[in-house]
Amino acid sequence: MDLPDDLPVIERRAVRLVVLDGDGRVLLFHTRDPDHPRLGIWWELPGGGMDPGETYVDTALRELREETGIRATADQLGPPTWRRRASFVHRQLRHVQDEVVLTVRLVGPGPDADGAERLDYEVEDYFGFRWWPVAEIVAGSARFYPGRLPTLVEDFLAGERIDEPFELWS
Repeated sequence: MDLPDDLPVIERRAVRLVVLDGDGRVLLFHTRDPDHPRLGIWWELPGGGMDPGETYVDTALRELREETGIRATADQLGPPTWRRRASFVHRQLRHVQDEVVLTVRLVGPGPDADGAERLDYEVEDYFGFRWWPVAEIVAGSARFYPGRLPTLVEDFLAGERIDEPFELWS
C-alpha cells in the first residue's frame, strides 16, 4: 500500500454503521471537509474511531448516539461482517483505518438526525442527512464513503461476508 506523503498519518480502528429504518432506508450524512474543499461533498455512513478499551459494539452505540441522537441497544446491531481498510484525508491528518461495518435496525420510519452531541468538527462537516432507499444508493451517481457502498450494500444487507480491498478514498 503506497500512501501519498501529504499529511501526518494517524492509524486507528473504526466502526461504520448501516443504519436501517423500518422502511429499509439507510441513513447517510451529507459531508464536506472545510480544510480540503477540493474533495467536494459526499454522502457518508455514520461512524468513527474506536476509543481505547472500547469494543466495536461500544463504539457503534456511542458514535450512533453522538452523531445522530439515536439511542440503540446492542441487540439492534448486526455482526461486523464487512471489514475494510481505507485511507482518507480529514482536516490536517491522513487517516489509515481498519474498519468494521455493521447494521443498526430501527423500528419505524427514520427519525431526524439530532446533532446535539456531535463533536465540533462534526458540526462543521455534516451539513445534512437523508434516509436513502437502498435502490437509490445502488443506482446513485453521488460520491459515497465508503466509495464502494453502492456496489457492496446489497450483498452486505443480504448477510454476505465482505473483506473489501484497500481503498485510497482521498
